[in-house]
Amino acid sequence: MHTIARAAAGCLLAAALFVAPAACARTSADTAEIAAAQLPKEARDVLARVRSGGPFRYDRDGVVFGNREKLLPAHARGYYHEYTVPTPGATNRGARRIVCGGAKTAPDACYYTADHYQSFARIRE
Repeated sequence: MHTIARAAAGCLLAAALFVAPAACARTSADTAEIAAAQLPKEARDVLARVRSGGPFRYDRDGVVFGNREKLLPAHARGYYHEYTVPTPGATNRGARRIVCGGAKTAPDACYYTADHYQSFARIRE
């Protein structure tokens, strides 16, 4: 799927998964954007934990995200870290994640995915 279409589809999926439809906006040809206030409550909680350094619910939270999908801006390996956003009713980690780039407690940018890395929306604080 083309990157623009994938980002738009991700924004629509995010809207369907507890995010107000007006929350997603296009910021460039390749990046959707979502206001932090429009994220699901669980995602807002994880974002706050990222900024405070934890604690985190899952052992895999904070691991390096490789950006193998190449949907996020290119950076050296180790720049991005991923965090699980709990999904109510899920018996596993689910598909929702926040991926942040830069310093762990003061990231340059964070992105939300509701579809396990198929699309991302940059979180606007």
